[in-house]
Amino acid sequence: MTPRSTTPHGLNDESRQFSLLVNSVTDYAIYMLDPEGVIRTWNPGGQRIKGYLAEEVIGTNFARFYLPEEVEAGLPQRNLQTAATEGRYVDEGWRLRQDGTRFRASVVIDPIYENGELLGFAKITRDITERHTAQEQLEEAQQSLLQAQKMEAIGKFTLGLAHDFNNLLTIIANCLDLLSLRVKDGALATLVDTAQRAIERGALLTRQLLTFGRGQALAPEELTLAGLLEDIQPLLQRAAGGNIRLSAAVPASLPALELDRSQLEAAILNLVCNSRDALPHGGNIEITASAQQLRDPSRPDSALQTYVCVAVTDNGEGISLADQARVFEPFFTTKPVGRGSGLGLSQVFGFTSHSKGFTQLASTPGQGTQVTLCFPAQEV
Repeated sequence: MTPRSTTPHGLNDESRQFSLLVNSVTDYAIYMLDPEGVIRTWNPGGQRIKGYLAEEVIGTNFARFYLPEEVEAGLPQRNLQTAATEGRYVDEGWRLRQDGTRFRASVVIDPIYENGELLGFAKITRDITERHTAQEQLEEAQQSLLQAQKMEAIGKFTLGLAHDFNNLLTIIANCLDLLSLRVKDGALATLVDTAQRAIERGALLTRQLLTFGRGQALAPEELTLAGLLEDIQPLLQRAAGGNIRLSAAVPASLPALELDRSQLEAAILNLVCNSRDALPHGGNIEITASAQQLRDPSRPDSALQTYVCVAVTDNGEGISLADQARVFEPFFTTKPVGRGSGLGLSQVFGFTSHSKGFTQLASTPGQGTQVTLCFPAQEV
């Protein structure tokens, strides 16, 4: 007795099986192209991913899914040629939906031959935008963590160095004070005075190093950015110089902050001086401030909270991409020898971090730089 077939009616036809399979898949766009790249079939996955109905794309060239600059460069046809000559084309790239939005696509193109003749191509596309975005976010988080660990290590080294240097300065300063009591005038008195001024400069550098390494105690007080900027506006204008337009737009409605006033003033002054040095022929420096819901970049899993951010922006020379990752390191400077100690931005970074905030840098060579200091707003 012949066993009864358990195959459902209609599935004995191989072409029908293939049609049912392709038209049941919605996670992949599966369609056929002729040798010139003209679309000949279309499945529901193509409609779901790219937004086109079958009648809207069949008979048109698949190049319509590529970015305009890629079409102009001939990329769609090169991809078909690669598939034909190498047996397969596999890649990822940005593609266009019907509404003009972009999505990240994983693409496979296989050539179809019959008796040695190229009949066309089978093309499979998958939307991997979510995976691509998650991978980018993971890489950014890892980079932020590595940068935070690097700066923490540099900070610990700097802190120990600053303490030892400060001890040496103290001994030298005491000796010079004793000498100054015995030498009142003459050439020796001049030399002692010169050495004492150098000690004062060394003490300033030590304070900057301690600030970066979080070894200097802060004296926080309640303040508003609008009030502070109004008080130091004349000082900032003098520091900027006569050929630079300095403007400040700081809303009085911003939340109050609990910060060391003198350190904040020094940080903003440092940023204005850096912007001034990037504008040798004049230009614009703008100070702005806003309240934003942010996460600390070094702690991407932290909850959103309100930060008050003050930004100093110039339209100067900008900073090269190679230097941007190092600008907050102590003694690193992009200025010529003798023009800077390399401690200004490290003081800014150290003070902001010590105040439970963070610093952001955005710079485009030839267009300008923006440094933003973000501080947690005082809880009401």
